[in-house]
Amino acid sequence: MAISVAGGVRPGKVIEIEHRLYQQLIVGKQKSGSMYDELDAELEADASKLAIEREAILERLAKQIQARQVFEEVSTQLINTVNNAIGHQLSSPESVLTHSGINENQLLILELLQKKNLDINRLSPLITEQAWLARDLLNIVNSPSFRHRRPQRADVKVTDIKLLLNFIGVENLKLLIPYFCLRNWLPSGHANMLWTTRKLWRYSVVSAIAAQALAKLHDKDCSFVYTCTLLSQLGASVVLKNSATLFEQTWGEWLREASDSRDKELYDAVVATEFPAEKVYQLVLKHGNSLNWQLLHQLNFTDSAMAKVLAELDNNLSYKELSEDAAMVARANCFAKIVLLEEMRQITPQEKSMMFDYYELSEQEVIRLKGQNYRKLDII
Repeated sequence: MAISVAGGVRPGKVIEIEHRLYQQLIVGKQKSGSMYDELDAELEADASKLAIEREAILERLAKQIQARQVFEEVSTQLINTVNNAIGHQLSSPESVLTHSGINENQLLILELLQKKNLDINRLSPLITEQAWLARDLLNIVNSPSFRHRRPQRADVKVTDIKLLLNFIGVENLKLLIPYFCLRNWLPSGHANMLWTTRKLWRYSVVSAIAAQALAKLHDKDCSFVYTCTLLSQLGASVVLKNSATLFEQTWGEWLREASDSRDKELYDAVVATEFPAEKVYQLVLKHGNSLNWQLLHQLNFTDSAMAKVLAELDNNLSYKELSEDAAMVARANCFAKIVLLEEMRQITPQEKSMMFDYYELSEQEVIRLKGQNYRKLDII
């Protein structure tokens, strides 16, 4: 007879399965499955070229003992320099926030979206201030697929933000804006992180789709649960983004110095040095969940309902202690972990059953979740 692990203090095996997902996202060499919304598509050629160049250098180094020793010494020193810089930056939420690209008005937008009576006049200037967000929303409204929904003169491009917000509508804004916010906070623009970013983005989208489905099933506030679920990947995204930035800054400086010195062995050693994925994976496990709410606290959102849910998910030792909203986020993330681990063939049926058991996913919920399309977030 199987012993239930439902809801109590999280068993070590459940923790191991959850850590396994992040290990595959950050350290694993698998490439992300295709998605309708690929990030950094233009970087794919650069990432492939870099991988091929590194492989060729490492193959050559394997045949040259002296060059191999140079590589190991230089690579170790470079990685230690990067690791020290990352560790120093992560020593305080204030330091992380400074380099994260997150600001108070971005969170204020998310907060305003949770209001029952959304004030477009207040929202409009805040969105205009975030150039990337205004651009993403304008691209949606001016896309061919959206134009047929607009009133007359659909061939005219929309440029006014207030008009744009009215065209999109409140319910769609509540889904689109958190989606674009998390996408902006991911470590995009880094060739070294291309596949990690895509995998984390896919996990985030699957979690968000699952959260929507659970909220609708239980007649809960879909927008709030959905937003909290996306924000539950904020800490991991920021750790990865800051780490990628520090690595590429240091790597680029060393590469220029090696090039200027005309030392071929030194140059090859720097090129062949890879992003310290294993170290960063450990930092995500250590800091990710706490940064989810600490960053909100740093931006004066301590009393926000979103911050309270994220703090619960980090601080409560057992699933049974979670509020209804936090528990729904936890169940959505649980299902997303299972979906991705199954795609990677990294979870057994017994482990899957244990996850469902611990997070108390009902048969009705599992049926509803299995019926969703996890390749596309149905927003507009």
